[in-house]
Amino acid sequence: MSNPDDFDFAETASEVNPPALDTPTTPSKFDDFDFVDHYGDDEEVTHENLLPENTIPASLNCAIVGVGGGGGKMAKAFLDLGYNRTLLVNTTAKDVPSDVDDKHVVLIPDADGIGKDVNLGKAVFDANSTVVEDALRTKLGKVDWLFVCAGGGGGTGSAVASLHSVFERYLKSVQAEGEVVYITSWPTAQESLNPTISKNALALLNDVSKHTHIVLDNERQVKLLRGKVGMLSLFPSANTAFAKLWTQVLKLSTEKSPIQSFDTKDLERCLRTPQRMFIGSTMVKDPATPNLGAMILQNCMKRSPCPAPKGKPKTGALLLIASSEMANDPEISKHMDAAIGYVGGRTDTLFSGVYINDNVPGLVAILCMNGLPKGK
Repeated sequence: MSNPDDFDFAETASEVNPPALDTPTTPSKFDDFDFVDHYGDDEEVTHENLLPENTIPASLNCAIVGVGGGGGKMAKAFLDLGYNRTLLVNTTAKDVPSDVDDKHVVLIPDADGIGKDVNLGKAVFDANSTVVEDALRTKLGKVDWLFVCAGGGGGTGSAVASLHSVFERYLKSVQAEGEVVYITSWPTAQESLNPTISKNALALLNDVSKHTHIVLDNERQVKLLRGKVGMLSLFPSANTAFAKLWTQVLKLSTEKSPIQSFDTKDLERCLRTPQRMFIGSTMVKDPATPNLGAMILQNCMKRSPCPAPKGKPKTGALLLIASSEMANDPEISKHMDAAIGYVGGRTDTLFSGVYINDNVPGLVAILCMNGLPKGK
């Protein structure tokens, strides 16, 4: 309880300067605006169109944006895994997968397709940039990283670079801590016989080359999946496989390891390294081999959906997932250490993580390389 003597100065002041009873009270300068409080307390404003939070574990607060037909199909693979903050941007509803809810779709008005004309696509996006920007703000809310998917070859996806300033303005407006990362595709050898498709794909690659970007080589993906799935499921399976691979990187960087962790800051350092990014994976059934490092490196390059890396990467990450039995085996542990050193010698900076999972049938390795020179 307060002591009344603590406030005795008020009584003293009142006695020294008694108020004049007939003097009108001077109105406060704030009285002109007292009607604001009269109508009730402030209400927190939320966007009715805001998409639900992502349900999949990820170290980054991220959203997926698919641009064009091919980019939309790549984005759908992420949406199906639980990346609810996903938008599909297109110039025609005919290229939007039929089982995607309309709340995830942004259609550019008065443009029924682009007809593989990249210049027209850029002009349409320039004229309708506010449509895309408004959708990003009202549907995605605040995210830190944007992963933008675009297929090389068509007119809409290959024009995505004209939206880069829109993506950057959006991220700046929500005080995002991350950047834009592009995930693009390169046509198959058969598709590349068409000079327009080949030209469009090259234009896309040139436009995103200075930004962090991943190139998915459709020819490599076709070869890896041929004989395993039918034609109807070929590219959906390829998109799902890549989305799961990328998800593992985002997921593992959230997890603690009793051995060595690859944390969020490590991942962000890799993603902030501009130019091309390579990602591949392999599983070694018998990791008790002296040349484990070379085996991991070669197999990740061979069994990646990305073109093989050329030149020395500026940053990289090697993530190993082993069973408890492997991690407790002195010989295998020695080989895993040597493998990290072997791969690390081929990058300027290598981040690594070793995780325990007793459900893996062999040693799983995921390799990322960033800052590679431009090229398919």
